[in-house]
Amino acid sequence: MSRRISAIKADLKSKTTKEGWVLPRPTSSFADPGVWTNIDCDVTPLERRTWSAWTMFGYWFSDALNAQSWMAPASIIAIGLTWREAVVCIIFGSLVCTVPLVLNGMVGARLHIPFPVAMRASFGWYFSRFAVVTRAITALFWHAIQTYTGSTAMTQMIRAIWPSYLDIPNHIPDSVGITTQGMVSHFIFWSIQFPILLIPPHKLKWFFVAKCVLVVTTSIAVVITMTSKAGGTGDIWNLPYGVDGPARSWLILSSLSSITGGWATMATNIPDFTRYLKTDKGVYYQVLFLPGIQLMLGLFGIICCSASKVVYGKYIWDPLEIASHWDGPSGRAGAFFVGLCWVVAQIGTNLSANVISCANDVCCLFPKYVNIRRGVVFATITAAWIMQPWKIIHSAQSLLAFMAGLGIFLAPIAALLSADFWVVHKHKYDVPGLYRAHGRYRYNKAGTNWRAVIAVLVSVVPNLPGMAASVNPSIAGTIGDADKLYFMFYFWGYTSAFVVYIVLNYFWPAPETHIGATIYDDGDVISAEERADSDVAEDKKGLEVETSPV
Repeated sequence: MSRRISAIKADLKSKTTKEGWVLPRPTSSFADPGVWTNIDCDVTPLERRTWSAWTMFGYWFSDALNAQSWMAPASIIAIGLTWREAVVCIIFGSLVCTVPLVLNGMVGARLHIPFPVAMRASFGWYFSRFAVVTRAITALFWHAIQTYTGSTAMTQMIRAIWPSYLDIPNHIPDSVGITTQGMVSHFIFWSIQFPILLIPPHKLKWFFVAKCVLVVTTSIAVVITMTSKAGGTGDIWNLPYGVDGPARSWLILSSLSSITGGWATMATNIPDFTRYLKTDKGVYYQVLFLPGIQLMLGLFGIICCSASKVVYGKYIWDPLEIASHWDGPSGRAGAFFVGLCWVVAQIGTNLSANVISCANDVCCLFPKYVNIRRGVVFATITAAWIMQPWKIIHSAQSLLAFMAGLGIFLAPIAALLSADFWVVHKHKYDVPGLYRAHGRYRYNKAGTNWRAVIAVLVSVVPNLPGMAASVNPSIAGTIGDADKLYFMFYFWGYTSAFVVYIVLNYFWPAPETHIGATIYDDGDVISAEERADSDVAEDKKGLEVETSPV
């Protein structure tokens, strides 16, 4: 025991200097001499490739089962559409998103490299940092919001046990944007979430399974409870359209893009998780997983919202607000489990969509000092406390509109990763070269692939006027029909970047980046071209053996 205490003291003392934070450099690293990396940036070792197709199923359940998915139809119905359009938008919006999810997921599943490293092949050594920083900022914002949402679920759990918890006097000024009771809930939720976030990604599969069971069971119970109280499913199915003509068509297109854009972060950083797969078969199942889960939870939200109008006299989309009306011993017990359900749900979403993503980014930006665990600590402290999510939630809608608009930057990033791997380089990468500052993917002295720069500009610039109008509606009349393009920002952003990048590489290729076959390790004795020739020779030899007489 005394030795352990002494070791802890020595470690803490070493952290008082910059050198004390330096991580051990793996001996198997592909990086150049003097260039630092760590095990979380390197190719995923065999012992960490523990995920299967069922793990991916649990992963998507963990990510998609959250309060935002439950309330997704609300924003669609609120703008004047009906439940039919809400269902169609959820199905097809999710299906569209599965295209980059599958294409980019294969990068991680086949090469077992994280997103920041994979981006070097298309963006170049230095320009790839633009993609990494953009994704990290987006993940931080959403981690902040998801954490605050989790704290409201924690409030329901506590008030179900001690109803007087809601009566805690407030001692925090109104200018801060949160009450004393809200701050206590936020601190308790964050304290429970923090150690779970520190679990390594390759060990998370059982957490995903536990979340699936809890959230699905509780959600079904809430639907049964509300329909029982209401004596049916209510009248939301008969609501009329609030808009007609071309305006309705544009709203449907905008809603489709919003559903797709809501998964923009995941479509970009999916290699961070598929890198842990044993085989790449689990990647294809995402085509079924995401739309199915989204539709299920969206229908649950519509049914409970409709029933709430009968029971409480108004449409309530937030499941936690529905539970807040449940009193008495049985009602409070139900509210406790609803709160527990969404506490676990929000933690799971933060794990799968936000924290690990940001941690991977910071890890690859500063590999000498930051691994995934330290990146998680940085991300969750920054998002939960420094960014003050209660102010983000209660601030002007312009900030929330700006955050939603960050998808215009993520769309071309996801598109270039897909186009480069599948079309330009035909899924043949030099994996060790991705870790070398002066390797084949540097492109030029600036470490920037100019083809990627042009593709990003073509994708982003036309969407900027519409994004500006969403942030500041007063200028909407000055941009003409530019806002119409913003209604389909993800469709335009992804497809335009995808096509432009392929065309530029077709007419002005970068021959130094093209190889005959994937290079996985420096230990390969033969070059990629020789490997390809060898494969052809082996195929011919096998054919001769099969056709020769016995």
